[in-house]
Amino acid sequence: MRSIARLCALTLPLCILAGCSGQQNATSLQSDDNRLHISDLGNGFYKNPILHIDYSDPDVVAVDGNYYMTASSFNASPGLPVLHSTDLVNWTLINYALPQQVPVAHYDKPQHGNGVWAPNFRYHDGKYWIFYPDPDFGIYVVTAEDPAGTWSEPRLILPGKGIIDPTPLWDANGKAYLLHAWAKSRAGFNNLLSLHEMAPDTSWVNPEYTTIVDGHQLPGYRTLEGPKFYQRNGYYYIFAPAGGVETGWQAVFRSRNIFGPYEHKTVMAQGNTLINGPHQGSWVNTRSGEDWFIHFQSRKAYGRIVHLQPVTWVNNWPVIGKDSDGDGIGEPVYTYRKPVSTAPGHIMPQPTSDEFIDKKVGLQWQWNGNFKPHWLKVNEGQLILKAMPKVPDTGNNLWMTPNLMLQKLPAQTFQVRSKLMVPTAKADIETGLLLFGEDYAWIGIKTINNAPHLVYVQCRGARKGCNESVHDYGEVEHESIELRYILASDATAVFAYRYHDGDVFTVVGEQFKARRGRWVGAKTGVFAVGEPGTEARYNYVRFLPMLREVL
Repeated sequence: MRSIARLCALTLPLCILAGCSGQQNATSLQSDDNRLHISDLGNGFYKNPILHIDYSDPDVVAVDGNYYMTASSFNASPGLPVLHSTDLVNWTLINYALPQQVPVAHYDKPQHGNGVWAPNFRYHDGKYWIFYPDPDFGIYVVTAEDPAGTWSEPRLILPGKGIIDPTPLWDANGKAYLLHAWAKSRAGFNNLLSLHEMAPDTSWVNPEYTTIVDGHQLPGYRTLEGPKFYQRNGYYYIFAPAGGVETGWQAVFRSRNIFGPYEHKTVMAQGNTLINGPHQGSWVNTRSGEDWFIHFQSRKAYGRIVHLQPVTWVNNWPVIGKDSDGDGIGEPVYTYRKPVSTAPGHIMPQPTSDEFIDKKVGLQWQWNGNFKPHWLKVNEGQLILKAMPKVPDTGNNLWMTPNLMLQKLPAQTFQVRSKLMVPTAKADIETGLLLFGEDYAWIGIKTINNAPHLVYVQCRGARKGCNESVHDYGEVEHESIELRYILASDATAVFAYRYHDGDVFTVVGEQFKARRGRWVGAKTGVFAVGEPGTEARYNYVRFLPMLREVL
């Protein structure tokens, strides 16, 4: 297996297409990033969440002591993130399997809440596979010989509306199958898991299906979805969440016959913990013989953050988490010993800050629609964003603007700073530091009366067509301005600015409550909209922890 440095280097070809750098330059990460959110306690134990980042519907594949994770990416470009770990606790973003959403023309325009839903990561026949659903088009598959390398073009193997959450099974008898759930918003029904026969190379999937689990026949079951298909000890197992994202639980179904009938059991629930809706993830069997489960927890503005739970087996049923009362249903753990690993992971931060030293922006950046190379340029430590017109589909706001350069919120609390060279052209431009969701706010520069003005902008209800509320703080006569916001533990933000290093930041506006996007957490980043030919120049975007005095 290649070294991690080699893994990261191999991401470059894809990221040239996506507008990101394949390997984060060490000088472009601030040392303080190490303290944004670290789950490895450094003493052989870890704390949950292992990633306080919106990696929704995580799925993991284990190969030769290495672990690779992917997750839902919805409308973001590039999509299908690929993360690597050697210990299931410390993860590094190394690639994306989907440089552009397909159909390309459809996803050139932002499709909030659509696109890549819950994927499934597998290793079979000497290569890596990701099966992913698009609820409006069907089930796609992409493959790669190396998860950090170039992935194949998406191939539609099962067309149809409302077909979601695919999970393949290559049976020991040589046959292959594809199991999936249904989205009521498209299919008109849900709470069912349906099975198709499939060619082992996925060249053919039988359009006819057999529903093998009917949630309507199970007391209390609703929104049964997100299945993962496995075999163990002569049983077929389906790990599947039920009850909804916010308040659901993890169920497991088992049968000696792939077509059923299936017994069912709740194997993890919130219980007496604060970890709500603990479900939808991946069972991982390690090379040392341990069993673990990676899943998400919905945290509103923070999105669906990632937890790691121990798994024990009792009478051929898994128990996920800790079963303190002996009822056979696990509860999530807050801390636990780390998995046994022959190559313990190093405590590593997720990429956040970017000094724009490399020729491309960092892997952490994604876009609101399919990325276009002419949107940006990185030159001598400066990001140049070419202004694109604001798309007016939902009013005077940024909701449908594709060229928003965004990343996921990296921790529960942090501050982010960005240095902007003040645009001097008289042509209209709006640019700034953005905290984006269905409500959003930004601080930056807007051309007013042919001059750059400092503004603080809020938009509440962007998806429903709200107009922006603009607070004008007057003309700016400085060459540059440093923009900042601080995010508190309740996802409230305070925006501020200063003109010179060492000066105290001046707070603007009112406290802003971050709000999630469509099926995703809030995001943050920079943008530029305006007349053709205008541009915005940024020297850095820096994330810092809230563990010391803020100047």
